[in-house]
Amino acid sequence: MKSLPQLDASNNRKIGLFNQSKVLFFLVLILSLTSVSRLFWLQVLNGNFYRRLSDENRIRLVSRPPIRGRLLDRSGQVLADSKLTYALSIQPRLVSKESWPLLRETISDLLVIPQDSLDIYYTRGAGDDQFRITLHRNLTPEQVLRFKERQKSLNGAQVDIELVRFYPYGTLAAHILGYTQSITYKEFQVLSEKGYEISDRIGRTGVEAAYETVLRGEWGGEMLEVDANGLVQRSLGFKSPKAGQDLSLTIDLDLQLAAEQALADKSAGAIVVMDPRNGAILAMASKPTFDPNFFSKPFTTQKEYDELFLSASKPLFSRAINAYDPGSTWKPITGMAGMESGKFPADVRLKTVPCIKYGGHCFPEHNGQGYGWIGYEDALRVSSNTFFYQVGVGAGAEALYKAATALGFDALTGIEIGYEESKGLVGNEEWAQKGRGWAKPGTTPWIPEDIASASIGQAVVQITPLQLARAYSVFANGGYLVTPHLANLDVNWSSDHFRKKVKMSDSTLQTLRRGLRKVVEGGTGSSINLDLPTLPPIAGKTGTAEDSTGGADHAWFVCFAPYESSEIVIVAFAQNTPGGGSVHALPMARQVLKVWNQNRLPESM
Repeated sequence: MKSLPQLDASNNRKIGLFNQSKVLFFLVLILSLTSVSRLFWLQVLNGNFYRRLSDENRIRLVSRPPIRGRLLDRSGQVLADSKLTYALSIQPRLVSKESWPLLRETISDLLVIPQDSLDIYYTRGAGDDQFRITLHRNLTPEQVLRFKERQKSLNGAQVDIELVRFYPYGTLAAHILGYTQSITYKEFQVLSEKGYEISDRIGRTGVEAAYETVLRGEWGGEMLEVDANGLVQRSLGFKSPKAGQDLSLTIDLDLQLAAEQALADKSAGAIVVMDPRNGAILAMASKPTFDPNFFSKPFTTQKEYDELFLSASKPLFSRAINAYDPGSTWKPITGMAGMESGKFPADVRLKTVPCIKYGGHCFPEHNGQGYGWIGYEDALRVSSNTFFYQVGVGAGAEALYKAATALGFDALTGIEIGYEESKGLVGNEEWAQKGRGWAKPGTTPWIPEDIASASIGQAVVQITPLQLARAYSVFANGGYLVTPHLANLDVNWSSDHFRKKVKMSDSTLQTLRRGLRKVVEGGTGSSINLDLPTLPPIAGKTGTAEDSTGGADHAWFVCFAPYESSEIVIVAFAQNTPGGGSVHALPMARQVLKVWNQNRLPESM
């Protein structure tokens, strides 16, 4: 009986040892499984990620930007190019706050850059580019050479090659060419999928934006192996960047220069020069203007920024594709409406008088007397108001709107920069019933005064100089509505898709053409031939328009030449320049015609 407790104690010790072995076994098993699981997670599930992190510690990718395609005029002269510059930057991950003061001082002494300037950009931080802080741009060749000599001791600093857009003629054709800007971080999040880098520049306006995919090219780069100090050991591979495609525009540099010069003494205005046969824009100038090189400057002052973006003169605003009251240049459209409606045939004669009353207003003849009984051709020659009041009111708003839209008004023209273009306005009963764009529907009905004003291009009619050039091209080319364009590429702009026949009888077209010819032969536009005896026969129309926004009168002149087989249409517009189209706008067009004629004479001799 006394030996039983000893047996129990021995058994208990054996059981305890067995349990400890089991615990140890399971503990080892758990640790082993945990280790295996961790290794599986690291090497299999996330192997690529950690391999990439490891590579990034020893491999540096140096991006090489593509050279943006040049913009050329129709004869190959350069209108926009790319310029190589050098910028000083640091990588924030390699430069701590503690090491920055010494690096700043060294760079300042070496490159002769004020420490305060370096501190300003260092304090601002990396911004959109999380891996680089640009400290100074446009380094001189001497500064670059000094940096290269001391580069190994400037850990974290680097010199980057940058390509900036350069416009050799400054403000010339600025609204056509547009400009480029650095992409924002928000844009980068979308565009990175298309190969853009955070330091990329993108076409923001004009042709630069419209043909971005053609001009930009593709990034290249070099893969470098570096040591723990960030020093290059060897190159692991290089991919050359692919340059963007050069783009030949339809612009004629000589005509563009002439158009810009014609606007020199005007406070605001526009000139559009177009080939009526296919819609090619030969020149398009707007004033006030701007220098697109502004957007390539490394830094700008607040004053410079305000002068460009906050100026009351709106230099970034293209007058060539903005809408204004057209005045008497609209009368051929009213004439087309009258003839095509059947109510006022081509041979009609109407009595013109001092004024005609519509609604509560007496609409005057501009000479205060009238011109007696006249037809369409003479009505255009003397620019009679009361003749076209009768035609417009008699034909009705619907007929006028139909003629206007057939000639491309109240719609975008189809030009590549149409995202910047106004479609203008041709008022009608439906538009008035809907509130005219500013009132409650049903509170602003169409009234007799509206159609009278619309008949001579006032108040309820707003058009762009480009739209007017397109419409007069119909009269110039025999009845075809063409599509204005700034580049050809592989597009056939003379195809039926871009050049459409306008539904208009031949008698209507020829009556309007003869009337526009008489304007220049002995009417309000006869001074176009002044001192230019070699000019071919020209047709055209003057216009003086009240500014419906309350400003001074606008001056217009539009013409096409040669009369029988036209090669050029010119619209000249002087904004808020009182005195008449024949006084202010016509001389502008004559300057362009003179250059055009000089350039064509050798070919015709």
